[in-house]
Amino acid sequence: MYKVLIATRLNKAAQDLLESSGSYEVAVETDGDITERVARHPDSQALIVRSEAVTSEIVDALPNLRVIVRAGSGYNTIDTVHARSRGVDVMNTPAANANAVAEEVIAMILADARNIIAADASVRAGRWEKKDLMGRELAEKTVGIVGLGNIGQTLARRLSGFDVRLLGTDPVLSPIRAEQLDIELVDLELLFGEADYVTLHIPENDETRGLVGDELLAAMKPGATLINCARAGLINEGAMRTARAEKGIRFLNDVYPRDEAGSKPIADLADIVMPHLGASTIEANENAARRAAEQLIDFADRGITSFIVNREIPSGLDETYCKLVNTLCRLCRGLSGKDTTLKMIETSFYGSLGQYADWLLVPLVAGLRESGNSVLDFRGAEAYLHDRGIEYHQRDTDPQKNYGESITIDFTSSVGGEALRAVSVRGTVTEGNMMIARINEFDKLYLEPVGQFLFFVYIDRPGVLGQIGVSLAKEEINIEDVRNPHDSRTGHSLATMKVNRAPDEDLLQSISQEIEAIAAFSVGL
Repeated sequence: MYKVLIATRLNKAAQDLLESSGSYEVAVETDGDITERVARHPDSQALIVRSEAVTSEIVDALPNLRVIVRAGSGYNTIDTVHARSRGVDVMNTPAANANAVAEEVIAMILADARNIIAADASVRAGRWEKKDLMGRELAEKTVGIVGLGNIGQTLARRLSGFDVRLLGTDPVLSPIRAEQLDIELVDLELLFGEADYVTLHIPENDETRGLVGDELLAAMKPGATLINCARAGLINEGAMRTARAEKGIRFLNDVYPRDEAGSKPIADLADIVMPHLGASTIEANENAARRAAEQLIDFADRGITSFIVNREIPSGLDETYCKLVNTLCRLCRGLSGKDTTLKMIETSFYGSLGQYADWLLVPLVAGLRESGNSVLDFRGAEAYLHDRGIEYHQRDTDPQKNYGESITIDFTSSVGGEALRAVSVRGTVTEGNMMIARINEFDKLYLEPVGQFLFFVYIDRPGVLGQIGVSLAKEEINIEDVRNPHDSRTGHSLATMKVNRAPDEDLLQSISQEIEAIAAFSVGL
């Protein structure tokens, strides 16, 4: 029998499914903290939790543990690195709570727009303040959705009956998929500038932390509403206070740095505060419970590794190739340009890498996503691309090309929904180091993609490198390495520069205009 500890308050569907299979002994513990619950069942082989913190000490307290299942999507409360070092797989149940969070956003918008909370308190207190509680209607307003994953797309569908204009931003959602959802794809600044309601549905990481700051909040309409049911760290609190004071921005919030009782610093800032209720519905709880049990059975009985978020690298695959495919993807995205929408990805895995092609799609798609989160396994990566209307093709390779153990990635993107833009990058690993061999038509680069880089493609002519160097020097940005190949067929040159720090967007645009660049971008690799 496989011993499973459900150390959280979870719908009974999980226990019923596991016990009905006949292969699982299930223990349910909800009393005491997580340490006490685990201590009562040290022989557990599987652990199911929700928001409980699974520390290295918890993992070590279960010597027979093989898998941890987070009944929900986020898994930042679990020490996945230590679990991996102990040979313990960690799984989550993405999308199980999508509808619950989407409906919560709508509930918060309507409650705020119609003053429902204040009206209820007023009437209960014996007052009749009808004139003071004049509300607003959602119909014919503009709603901006930041992040069009499972929750964002579900929210778009739920809003379809409210007669609203939908704006959305997502790094990879295709125009075809956006059109199906009746969403206009726009950049962040335009979304914040035109939306009456902005709702956040992206993860918190180094790239998104503090994303909603002075610049985006300054773009918002006076009296517009910001809803955060994603992660607390996405919003710069100081900037939000300024925007609220100067422009009357309304703020509806359901997330905090820590889920715990006590005073909340934003209590005086937000118009509605809720105790992280996004996934707290009977249906979402049952859905997460059922998914957790089903995935555990698939894992233990059938060896299916879908939804594992801390997977080991397959035996025989050098981890550096995982970093390489991720880096190549990010380069392709940068070369494609921010004004494009990705339509198709094509890959070629040469030499022995062909046998790991499915696995390598995982870090590739992780590089594609600005969130940087893992997309689990090959099936999850394929599903991610499919949901966003992006075609994926793994090409057969020709061993006679003698490319050794190398990887080629091609992106085809649309510009303005019509013209197509193609970029292609090839790389390999040499003496344990990543090496970029080719970018588009520029071959034999031998560039090690580690550090902060600038890339400029321009019409070949004398003096351009000097122009770039002078502009960077004025801002005390030092060039540490430079490659400047030319292509006689197209008449183009490529300048790749490793610099000591990234230029700001204004400087990059200024240089791009000065040298009349065909493409220009900055990326940290």
